[in-house]
Formats: sequence, structure tokens, C-alpha cells
Amino acid sequence: MSGSLRNLLWLVPLGLLLSSPLWQGPAAEFLKPRGGYDAAAEQAYRQERQDFLMEDIVLTFCSKGQQTWTVKAAQARTGTTDREIDMAEVDALYSKQGDDPIKVTSRKGIYRMDAKHLTLLDDVVLVKPVQQEELRTELLHYYDADKMLVSPDKMRIDGPSLKLQGGGMKYDLTTKGYDFGGRVHVVM
Repeated sequence: MSGSLRNLLWLVPLGLLLSSPLWQGPAAEFLKPRGGYDAAAEQAYRQERQDFLMEDIVLTFCSKGQQTWTVKAAQARTGTTDREIDMAEVDALYSKQGDDPIKVTSRKGIYRMDAKHLTLLDDVVLVKPVQQEELRTELLHYYDADKMLVSPDKMRIDGPSLKLQGGGMKYDLTTKGYDFGGRVHVVM
């Protein structure tokens, strides 16, 4: 009995094949994707701004698989383009392994994602706790590609044995070297 049932089993695919003109049209219509491809709609979607507003954000920057910067902000929103982040009440910490930590605070900040460029504005305070130094300026740039902190504006450094005022400054995080510009006044 089971042998004859197994021999009749080949009739199922044959029946499906022979009856396909009856069910193939409705099945194809049911499985057809809805809507169509609209190139103009896709281009408009790509050009549409992706605006956002967030509270209490944290950005982390990594270099060669190692976390270097942690940037916290009380508020962040879309900048002039959707590849920029405008931030308020910024609190950043540079803590690369093997380097002395650097803490930076400011009232405003802008991060440009494509250039990996962080700009801090309004009452910028950079503190190097190990050296007990404090830098104050109104504008500070961080360029991730060069690992440079740049203050093109007037700045002041206060330390236990140093008082320095300058017209600008560059600080290389890899060599830990300063380059001051403009008029520099130092009291040691």
C-alpha cells in the first residue's frame, strides 16, 4: 500500500504544473511590489534636510581604534547643513591613553562631520590639570586630521609659574608643542 502511495506522489508536481495557467496570474498579481520607482522622489529625499534637536548628548571621537575625545553638550541641533551639529554648553575631555588629560568647556560648539572639525565658541576654558594650566579664549578649533588645537583669537594661559597673553596659539597634541602668534606677553 505505501509503495503505491509513493508512486502516486509524483502526480502532485505534475498537477501543479498543468494547473499553473489557472493560479499563476492571481499569484503574480498578489506578489507584485506596490508602488514604482520614482527617481525624482528619491533625489528629493536625498536633498531633504534631516533636522534634529536633542538634549544631553555625548559624542566620542576615536583615533586608530582608541577613544580620544568625549564631548558632552546640554543641547544639540542641526547646523547650517545636516552635516553640522550646533551644540550649547559644551564639556569636552581629551583622554588619549598615555597622554595627560585635557578638559575644555565652552558655551557654544559646532562639529563639522565631513571635516572632523570641532569649533568651540564663547568663554572657552581649556584646563590641563596635571600641569595646573588654564587657557582662556573666545574661539578654539580642533582639527582631528592634524591633531591640532588652534586659537586664532586673543588668548591667555595661567599656570603656577606662568602668565602668558598672546594674539593666537597652536597646540599640537602629538608633540605637545605650542606655537604662539601675534604679540606675546609672558610673566614667569
